Amino acid sequence: MKSDNIPAPTAAAPASFYRAQGYLAQESVGYLMRRIVNHLAQEVERRMEPNGLTNAQWVPLLKLQQGQASSVAELARTCDLDAGAMTRLLDRLEAKGLCRRVRSSEDRRVVNLELTEEGGEAAKAIPVVLSNIQNECLAGFTKEEWETLKGYLRRILDTAQTLHASAEKNDK
Repeated sequence: MKSDNIPAPTAAAPASFYRAQGYLAQESVGYLMRRIVNHLAQEVERRMEPNGLTNAQWVPLLKLQQGQASSVAELARTCDLDAGAMTRLLDRLEAKGLCRRVRSSEDRRVVNLELTEEGGEAAKAIPVVLSNIQNECLAGFTKEEWETLKGYLRRILDTAQTLHASAEKNDK
């Protein structure tokens, strides 16, 4: 949901907020976002530990539970993992009895994924943990400030994705 007071991304000239002279990494938006992500990840890991899940493991479980992927290849793409890393991760999740790989009856090359009953129960707890942590971090924000912040972050993400796509296109 876009906030009315945040303009949509445009093809504008780069900002000039930062200068090489006197640059302080700890004052950069990237540094602050990375610190936030690191602290959130550490807290999620701490709170998932009683459920026997690591940061690497809860992400695919949630994506499967929410229907964002159904095959090994789709899950690897949505988790930004290569096939080898996804295979190792799924080996661990299967060993814990949280999911199973099922070869497609239509196309034997496709391996579909299913949550087990235990995996489904584990996946249900994930949004509770994530919601609690994020709400705690946003203590003191108004709903409007929260919406504005999300809008700003989406703008940065859209611009970063556009820059990345442009660089990839130019590299070819």
